Amino acid sequence: MSRIDSFKQALSEKRAVKIIAGIDNFDADKVRNVVIAAEQAGASAVDICADREIISMVREMTNMPIFVSSIKPADLAMAVSMGADAIELGNFDALYKNNISMSAHQVLNLVKETLNLINKEDVFFSVTIPGSIDISEQISLARELESMGIDLIQTEGHYSNSDVPSGVRGLVERAELTISNTIELTRNIEIPVMTATGINPTTASLAFASGASAIGCGSCVNKLDSEISMIAVSKSLVEIASRNAMHSHQHELV
Repeated sequence: MSRIDSFKQALSEKRAVKIIAGIDNFDADKVRNVVIAAEQAGASAVDICADREIISMVREMTNMPIFVSSIKPADLAMAVSMGADAIELGNFDALYKNNISMSAHQVLNLVKETLNLINKEDVFFSVTIPGSIDISEQISLARELESMGIDLIQTEGHYSNSDVPSGVRGLVERAELTISNTIELTRNIEIPVMTATGINPTTASLAFASGASAIGCGSCVNKLDSEISMIAVSKSLVEIASRNAMHSHQHELV
């Protein structure tokens, strides 16, 4: 089974876990620690920035499926040429930090531009739907992307620099929008949906209950200080995903 086929199988069983090093994380040591944690935890894939040296480093150190994320079509094409198993157009946090928003039209144009630069058969293509646009626009965009042969839709929630409440309430509030977007999108498209933004061991089960086939988890892992804690959180996420797959299978048998 190829690397990306193993990820597709996890998607079909609704247990895929992508550990995200960060679209703007160019620190090789930190990326290395995230990849080690993801691999030791048995995650389905790891997501890294579109940097030649980091792609090369990660490809050498793991046989896990590698997603490379960027909002620049040329960077995504470069990643395909370097052997990335999957490319992700998104996420858009780097833009939001500078108060720049993304429209459905802009996303569509970037996807078209990327498709013109690559052979689609060479790579698995995931696209983030901006969480800030109206849900009817999100659905229209997702349907159009599906018709273009995109393999996976990733949701997102609010990007915020402001403080959120502490404890479980804060964790759930941060994930609320991405989870509601997941519910709406899974009802309206056939391709799988990955829920991201604010997904952690507290909210992961909510994402799967909302119809997600996968979760994308970044800051709950990549912001940790030690490799041991990264591995522990990643393992927790994989266990939650595995339980979801088991419940889904049992439900299908009933």
